[in-house]
Amino acid sequence: MPVVPFVPLVLDPDGVTYAHGPDSEPRLDVRPGTVREFVIDDSRAYPGTVRRIWVHTAATHDPSSPAAVMLFNDGWWYLDPGGDVRTGIVLDNLAAQHAIPPMIGVFVDPGVVPDSATPKNRNDEYDPGDARYADFLLHEVLPSVAQDLALGGGIGICGGSSGGNAAFTAAWHRPDAIARVIAFNPSFAQIPGGNPYPALLADGETRRIRTFLHAAHHDIGWNEREANWFAESLETAAAMARSGHDVRLVVGDGGHSPNHGGVLLPDALRWLWR
Repeated sequence: MPVVPFVPLVLDPDGVTYAHGPDSEPRLDVRPGTVREFVIDDSRAYPGTVRRIWVHTAATHDPSSPAAVMLFNDGWWYLDPGGDVRTGIVLDNLAAQHAIPPMIGVFVDPGVVPDSATPKNRNDEYDPGDARYADFLLHEVLPSVAQDLALGGGIGICGGSSGGNAAFTAAWHRPDAIARVIAFNPSFAQIPGGNPYPALLADGETRRIRTFLHAAHHDIGWNEREANWFAESLETAAAMARSGHDVRLVVGDGGHSPNHGGVLLPDALRWLWR
């Protein structure tokens, strides 16, 4: 049975920065994977948008052998080796350890609308509670990836903040295809009409979704009656637990920050693909 080392409780939840572990740092004995980039500028789901997409494969990847896919919302922000999440480094290290199945990482930027007064299309894509974003990933993004790489072995999705609720919403609508979710600090409160999932789950709606859900104790509105992002995550996790979903809830200190999620990512991926 694992023994967890003693760590003192931080008494000021606002003043916390979590240190990255060894799986989030480059290792001399692990060859970096490869990353290629392409652009979608003719989206059917989001006409008029342009977005960049990066595809990561580990150094040992065999392009002819079917591999699982892990989608990451907010594309480059999750891939950036100098950022909070460092996903490419994490995937390289976990692949070298055989801690996850052979896996292709697909990093999808939100769309932008060139020459628009409001060019960022992120919230329009991530916050609605419908199936459009899931269908975009499955019918527009992944077929482009499959032109060069063999896909198979399941699909997971990861995101934070609005990207976190977009990840869960995509799996909710298409659990037949996307059955694994990592959601860091999801902004369920921003879904138009409010967070639907606790009520849907309480009414008996179920999905075959494995979900790693992270919440920060001082997330936005953490001690408010309305628009309480921390409470929305807790209530969603509780509803999933009551309905028999495969859910792992991790609560950290700090506010609406990517720091803790980035630190958790290696173990979140291990748990998700166990």
